[in-house]
Amino acid sequence: MNPCFEVARAARRKIYEAYINAATIKHPRLAKLARLLEERGVAIQLVDKHRLFELARSKEHQGVVIKTSTYPYESFDQLLGVRRLLLLDNVEDPTNVGGIIRSAEVFGFEAICLPLRGTPEIYPSVVKVSAGASEYARICRDRSANQYLRAALDDGYRVVALDAKGTVDLPRLRIEADEKIFLVIGGEDKSVGQFILNSAHDVVRIPMQGRVNSSNASVAAGIALFYLSDAMACSVSAADGTQGRGSVNAD
Repeated sequence: MNPCFEVARAARRKIYEAYINAATIKHPRLAKLARLLEERGVAIQLVDKHRLFELARSKEHQGVVIKTSTYPYESFDQLLGVRRLLLLDNVEDPTNVGGIIRSAEVFGFEAICLPLRGTPEIYPSVVKVSAGASEYARICRDRSANQYLRAALDDGYRVVALDAKGTVDLPRLRIEADEKIFLVIGGEDKSVGQFILNSAHDVVRIPMQGRVNSSNASVAAGIALFYLSDAMACSVSAADGTQGRGSVNAD
């Protein structure tokens, strides 16, 4: 239900039609969604659960399916200049893409770059995993990962790549107050590309203490997004007592 609510609230797509389970239409949240869709002028069909299975190709539809226009991508040129840019490089799993988009929206990385190859588009499955956060993100998909990188460097971004073999612990990374950050996250099977690692200003790692020396791509991305968010960037370093964007006392 959440993705359907957010698609309707964000109003960035055209919703052609909605299908709601006739047996559960009186459920409070479904009834609220139906009212919202009616306010948007969306035609609603009451159907049985089998029709919803056919439409969703899944039993996990929570009683509603909507048909919409395709995702409204922006161009990378439209995103240049925002304070926080995120690039997903070799993140192949739609579940991870959706989870990362959800974290990115929470931590203020509203501008997200998807390469033309190696990363899924904003499929319905991605929208669902993102809980509808994709509908508020500004996402481009018009270049290769390396082309995004070159343009970001030319525009004065500080490139920070997350990699298990990074040379800097993420909590110790210091960001200047006026710096624009271009964060690059890699996938689980394929990490950030070597060209980007070689070109990045900082290759950072997440310090770990457990016996399993690995982390899900979406979880790792959430940690990095938190540390590099504007909220964390305004923290005061207990180490030197100065106001430092991104200065975190890790001791």
